[in-house]
Amino acid sequence: MVDLAVVNRAETFERMQSPLAERGIAVHHVQVKERTVPLSAGAAPFSAEQFDAGFVYPGRMMEGGVADALLDVPWLNGRDAVLASRNKAGVLVRLERADLPVPRSVYVSNPADESAVAEAVESLAPPVVLKPNSTTRGIGVAKVPDLDSALGVTDYLDLVHDFRATGDRSYLVQEFVPDARDYRVMVLDGEYVGAVERRLSDADREAGRWKHNVHRGAEATPVDLDPEYRRLAERVADELDIRFLGVDLLVGRDGVLVNETNARPTIDDAAKYEDGFWDRLADAIRETAEVA
Repeated sequence: MVDLAVVNRAETFERMQSPLAERGIAVHHVQVKERTVPLSAGAAPFSAEQFDAGFVYPGRMMEGGVADALLDVPWLNGRDAVLASRNKAGVLVRLERADLPVPRSVYVSNPADESAVAEAVESLAPPVVLKPNSTTRGIGVAKVPDLDSALGVTDYLDLVHDFRATGDRSYLVQEFVPDARDYRVMVLDGEYVGAVERRLSDADREAGRWKHNVHRGAEATPVDLDPEYRRLAERVADELDIRFLGVDLLVGRDGVLVNETNARPTIDDAAKYEDGFWDRLADAIRETAEVA
């Protein structure tokens, strides 16, 4: 039996337990945030002797560093994978260099001169999307219709970023893709394993909503994804060298774009994956454990 440490307690942990147990992998929740953690030998709540591997590295880097030191296990997706995927601008640069389609974007390291920000917005012909460079779940993402609105949003960012403890102060100005279909594509060890289309309800669309994040109320529906889009997602995972990756695709009037990636993707219910997904995931976990 392989003992797997999983740091996220929510949907992923609950959905993993039974199918992986059937394949010889015991899934254990390891709480690494919003708690106290004694560090002395023998007093810590978890240790290297308890586990063979970790699932994905914690999203908060400081908690992750503590957990990594205490657990001392190999991760299916380690720290480097999580950091690489979370840096949206870095991902876009790498993918464009590999001739993969991405939205036109400008990276802003705040504070930046207002005239430079204005030039960035106007170069993309509003409406544009403003998004923090390293958040997930659609947090902080805003569509702005014109330059004045964009500068109003960046004024608020300046106020927030003035707090010295703020970590990543950068953000992206990105082209807005109207009426795009939004897909989350899952890739494991370089191969497509499933996809969903994230959709808003008719009522939400009529109310002017446009974000397709499930955590913002969108519904995720399984789809038989176009083979072209499958290959694109596989190329993205290969370029970033991340074993288990969620790839977000936008399909608009002018074609498909790779919008973002996620090296800490939520595992959905089994109906949204290809046959054999759990077998392949169990094999990947066993291979990770063997590195120890």
